[in-house]
Amino acid sequence: MAKIRVVVVDDSALVRSILTEIINKQPDMECVGAASDPLIAREMIRNTNPDVITLDVEMPKMDGIDFLSRLMRLRPTPVVMVSTLTERGAEVTLRALELGAIDFVAKPKIGVADGIRQLADDITDKVRIAAKAHVRRTPSAAPTPAGTAAPAPAPVTAVGRLSTEKIIFIGASTGGTEATKDVLVNLPADCPAVCVTQHMPPGFTASYASRLNSLCKIRVSEARDGERILPGHCYIAPGGKHFSVERSGANYIARVQDGDPVNRHKPSVEVLFNSAARVVGRNALGIMLTGMGGDGAKAMRTMKDAGAYNLVQDEATCVVFGMPREAIAAGAADEVLPLPQIAPRLIEYLRSTSGMSMNRV
Repeated sequence: MAKIRVVVVDDSALVRSILTEIINKQPDMECVGAASDPLIAREMIRNTNPDVITLDVEMPKMDGIDFLSRLMRLRPTPVVMVSTLTERGAEVTLRALELGAIDFVAKPKIGVADGIRQLADDITDKVRIAAKAHVRRTPSAAPTPAGTAAPAPAPVTAVGRLSTEKIIFIGASTGGTEATKDVLVNLPADCPAVCVTQHMPPGFTASYASRLNSLCKIRVSEARDGERILPGHCYIAPGGKHFSVERSGANYIARVQDGDPVNRHKPSVEVLFNSAARVVGRNALGIMLTGMGGDGAKAMRTMKDAGAYNLVQDEATCVVFGMPREAIAAGAADEVLPLPQIAPRLIEYLRSTSGMSMNRV
């Protein structure tokens, strides 16, 4: 079986050396080149034709984001970003995922060498996932004539009163930051509450929630322990904590707690979806988006058995068809849909179950 061919791009000679060492120790992969900046990397990629690239976010001559943008337009290749655990690093990483990077590794700001070695399993797992992921070419943006503003995004059309006593639960992993965004930006301001568990490490979910909040009609924030779950709001599981929903009298509240990883993840989709089945029952709607592994699949079936209605992303539009495949295999899916159809179908379902007029207003 052919080995996964990896090119490492990082301006630190130490980091290049450690990543090369980690990769070459794996029986199923090899580092075929290591470049100190994107200009050197460009020629190296042409000559070696790698399966995966690891790419530092901030580098001289051309930063990682500019390089990634050009790469995804001209030569789409699976990329795992190497990001620093800082607010700036988080924001740049989210931009990289938007441009088409498959995943990222968060390296510590201090003690980089030891930190990267401790992340060896995480790095190599993500390289393996990236090698199998669906990569799509980023379209070139049409030029905007001088003196004119770019067109604003189309507003979300009002859909009539929705069934706001329901709660929408979303689980996602690899590729999920953009998939979740694609669902949320198409929801109207009066939709039911949305609870999201996206596999992300500490330090990144606050920036992710803030970015979504700037794009969506609904209000998006990191979930806080004990706060009420309200319609028109979306709550993102904080990185490194489990997120679930509990009942307090007539209200639903967020429960954010530490604990052991579940299915190797913290936050875990399994934890959120099990609480949906236990506490929300037939008023829950489940959505399983792109991701590696099977986290949440069994709990999504438990949701279905409790009366929830579940939508699962199809293989063709997934970056990685792991979690959706496992949910389908578990018998958890009521419908399997392409990503662009999930939000419209969700709105249609909510209108049909609200007892109100189906006409748009």
